[in-house]
Amino acid sequence: MKLDLTHIGHSFPLKNTLSTSYLQRRTMAGQQQLLSTVRSTIFKESETLEGKSSKIEGYDFNRGVDYSELMKSMVSTGFQASNLGDAITVVNKMLDWRLSHEAVMEDCSEEERLLGFRESVRCKVFLGFTSNLISSGVRETVRYLVEHRMVDVVVTTAGGIEEDLIKCLAPTYKGDFSLPGAYLRSKGLNRIGNLLVPNDNYCKFEDWIVPIFDRMLEEQSVEKVLWTPSKVISRLGKEINHPSSYLHWAYKNGIPVYCPGLTDGSLGDMLYFHSYRNPGLVIDVVQDIRAMNGEAVHARPKKTGMIILGGGLPKHHICNANMFRNGADYAVFINTAQEFDGSDSGARPDEAVSWGKIKGSAETVKVHCDATIAFPLLVAATFAKNANKLIKTEM
Repeated sequence: MKLDLTHIGHSFPLKNTLSTSYLQRRTMAGQQQLLSTVRSTIFKESETLEGKSSKIEGYDFNRGVDYSELMKSMVSTGFQASNLGDAITVVNKMLDWRLSHEAVMEDCSEEERLLGFRESVRCKVFLGFTSNLISSGVRETVRYLVEHRMVDVVVTTAGGIEEDLIKCLAPTYKGDFSLPGAYLRSKGLNRIGNLLVPNDNYCKFEDWIVPIFDRMLEEQSVEKVLWTPSKVISRLGKEINHPSSYLHWAYKNGIPVYCPGLTDGSLGDMLYFHSYRNPGLVIDVVQDIRAMNGEAVHARPKKTGMIILGGGLPKHHICNANMFRNGADYAVFINTAQEFDGSDSGARPDEAVSWGKIKGSAETVKVHCDATIAFPLLVAATFAKNANKLIKTEM
């Protein structure tokens, strides 16, 4: 019997067509599902930031040049401009604080309960800086703050002392970062970055300071004066008697200047030479660490604030003193050091919190910037802007 397979042959293409269409639909559906999954993964639904965070926008110069508004715009500009804006905010809070803003504590003294007294008590401001900043024009900014008693305690390095004094005797000049050392050495010129200091400046410094050391040695022998680094610095501020010197104003205004590394610089060279020429001068660092830590310990009922330019000794000396009062209440660091190598210079404020040098509740910020740029701007938007309100009246 002959079979008729015609209908069977026609059925195969129809089945194949249906199967292919089904697979295509399945594939497309799978792709769409995958795309939807990937899209939802990448574009996770946003939490609203409206009202929670500042919008990023810089200063619009179509408004003309308004330096006050330009400084205000820093906080919303982003990157280190925002950090500088935050630093301005923290310093202004530091300057605005009064004891009257705090609740009266049960264990406070009768005097501390008086409204007039509470309104007179301000935050105690510690200012620290490295020597290169006094070599630079930041010296004039520091002098302004000390002259007008806008800071309470100063900590610096040996260079931060001697460079202030030397500049009263002879100027520092602008050079270039690329000037070759061997050439400068042959000309008797010393380079600090792009600054130049002639050797003659140090000769003038020696001629000025050695007779002072002689008198100090005599006072030690006859009057039993116990010299400490801060007493030496105060004496030098008195002797220089020059209005461009921040040490002169520190002496006049009774602002202590601490420098535990007093011998690490030209001052150390002069003391070295003097120890051979007229030996016997003693400088006691132990008494100064008592005094420096006492600046923080006895600050109560005040809050304390730290403004530190650069790192090294001034940064740690101020932070460590504040550890003895369970931490500072405000902290602003301005430097270019990084923390990856574990240096104290590069450490962010939160590392100091772990040591108890800054309170966990403190308002802090680090500005990663050259202080010669950032600090004058910060002072312009804080201390200088509020100068008429910052006259010190309390004891």
